[in-house]
Amino acid sequence: MTNPMYGSGPLRSRNAPSSDEIQLRIDPVHGDLDEEIDGLHSRVRMLKGVAQEINSEAKFQNDFLNQLQLTLTKAQAGVKNNMRRMNKSIIQQGSNHIVHVVLFALLCFFVVYLLSKFSRR
Repeated sequence: MTNPMYGSGPLRSRNAPSSDEIQLRIDPVHGDLDEEIDGLHSRVRMLKGVAQEINSEAKFQNDFLNQLQLTLTKAQAGVKNNMRRMNKSIIQQGSNHIVHVVLFALLCFFVVYLLSKFSRR
């Protein structure tokens, strides 16, 4: 049965009745706590290194994505400018194009008319 003055784990504390000090008693069965603490300390250091590597990789990826976004924005602006120029040239040449098509149709009609006129004779 456990005494209310003591804890139930390997480290037990007892309040001194006349002072504010805490007394600790370590069971000899669990005496390898220092080794476990050292092992945990080395694992925490290893995790810290991994976290720093993840942080540096995340910064690198963020910078890369920002550069890629800037490049895509520039490319999109260039495509927009080229489309605007093409639309202007199509509109300017489109009216001339229609005139050429109408003149070609009239020429074809005239040639067919002349051929039909001369073939009857």
